[in-house]
Amino acid sequence: MESEFTKYEIARIMGARALQIAMDAPLLLKIPEEELKRINYDALKIAEKEFEANVLPITIKRPKPLRRKEKLSAVKEDQVSDEELAAKEHEVEKEISQDAQELGLIEGDEIEDYQDEPVASGGTKEEQ
Repeated sequence: MESEFTKYEIARIMGARALQIAMDAPLLLKIPEEELKRINYDALKIAEKEFEANVLPITIKRPKPLRRKEKLSAVKEDQVSDEELAAKEHEVEKEISQDAQELGLIEGDEIEDYQDEPVASGGTKEEQ
């Protein structure tokens, strides 16, 4: 029976039963008076004998792991072509350069470099 329980469960069962015996609960096992005197009426040793004899009406309820009904879905990636990425990148660069010009961070002729049409590789002519 001991293989069914962990050492922690065994300690808990025997401790609970020893407390019951110490509070004058009736014994579940017939133990001769000589043996009780030999073990000095030790409640823990009596509980151990009852446990080993498998007469304790104690059960262990172990919580089972919760199963999730929902499963993780695969991450869906948007299929975007290189041309679309290049166009979007060009738009962002254009907005940044216009904002920089408004703030006075770049001159008017520098903004023309960013307004060039993107080349086939996805960058501007300057990046080539």
